[in-house]
Amino acid sequence: MGKALEGVRILDFTHVQSGPTCTQLLAWFGADVIKVERPGEGDATRGQLRDIPDVDSLYFTMLNHNKRSITLNTKSPKGKEVLVKLIRHCDVLVENFAPGALDRMGFTWEHIQELNPRMILASIKGFGPGPYVDCKVYENVAQCTGGAASTTGDPDDIPMVTGAQIGDSGTGLHLALGIVTALLHREKSGRGQRVTAAMQDAVLNLCRVKLRDQQRLERTGVLKEYPQYPDIEFGDAVPRAGNASGGGQPGAILKCKGWQKDPNAYIYFITQAAVWADICRVIGEEDWITNPHFATPEARLPHLKMIFARIEEWTKTKTKFEAMDILNAFDIPCGPILSMKEIAEDSSLRDTGTVVQVDHPTRGSYLSVGNPIKLSDSPTEVTRSPLLGEHSSEILELLGYSADEIGIMKNERVV
Repeated sequence: MGKALEGVRILDFTHVQSGPTCTQLLAWFGADVIKVERPGEGDATRGQLRDIPDVDSLYFTMLNHNKRSITLNTKSPKGKEVLVKLIRHCDVLVENFAPGALDRMGFTWEHIQELNPRMILASIKGFGPGPYVDCKVYENVAQCTGGAASTTGDPDDIPMVTGAQIGDSGTGLHLALGIVTALLHREKSGRGQRVTAAMQDAVLNLCRVKLRDQQRLERTGVLKEYPQYPDIEFGDAVPRAGNASGGGQPGAILKCKGWQKDPNAYIYFITQAAVWADICRVIGEEDWITNPHFATPEARLPHLKMIFARIEEWTKTKTKFEAMDILNAFDIPCGPILSMKEIAEDSSLRDTGTVVQVDHPTRGSYLSVGNPIKLSDSPTEVTRSPLLGEHSSEILELLGYSADEIGIMKNERVV
């Protein structure tokens, strides 16, 4: 069967991480993604964080699979002509330029609509309308302004950003959903529309449980699931909660056998109410099952520190994998802290295509993350990222240019 987005053409004016995350996902689903890059330079990430001299970096290759690359000088008259043809030829234009950059190029939304009324213009910006609409945003700025950093970290320490790229990649995933929704709507309306995802908004969407807790705190003055309870007075804003989930199922990261030398010899352990009796039996505290101080979730809240300390005495006698095997037999929710090395070597992730081995003509073989979304009838085949301008000639031919015209454009450095 064909790919889910086969026949959809994406004009990809994105760079770095947020936009390429979006267009790569669309390419994995079968869209023809045409990445437009500056002649001689290309996406800035081609040269960033290189581990092999003069070879496209892993930063670039892991965000631009399954795409085609055309180089184009959009400041030249001939380059603008090519761009006009591309807009008429494609279904979606995706960009994450600085605010106003597309307008300054002469391609306002109104002009794009005139060229192609079915075109969907999809944009990633740092902020939506408001006082910061013109500000430039990067990953950690998005995490801070979207509410993530203020609620992440140790309770008595500074705000902390997470290594998960929820600002860049998280916004790219949101935009991809918006694009697919707009494509579906176009089937009924016949017209394209604008789709915008602001990084601040996307991070906030991923932090909605903390906005939930803000309202709970304002109403009750306390958050009993947080580690501050009952010893520390709460302020007027949701505090940092360390590794506590902050939800109805208290959890903590606990040491496992070998923690003294292995920085990842830990397990996340959740004291789910439904399996509380099994937890007590596993750690040898059967009396806690009926003890009024521990018998109910509400009764346990003031004693969570002591409860987790006792559970940790048990987990320290097991490796994280031994503990997981024992706990899973009782359906006790838990998960080992897996390092990037352990994930890279996990055969099950290779088998499902979540981690893939990719061959590249100049860098050789490397590991990458595959499509996290699996479709039963449209499996994803991950292909390598394009070399700079690798497909310029074939794309120009598709637009109707002759070999002589393409040669002239190359000589004049239009492409």
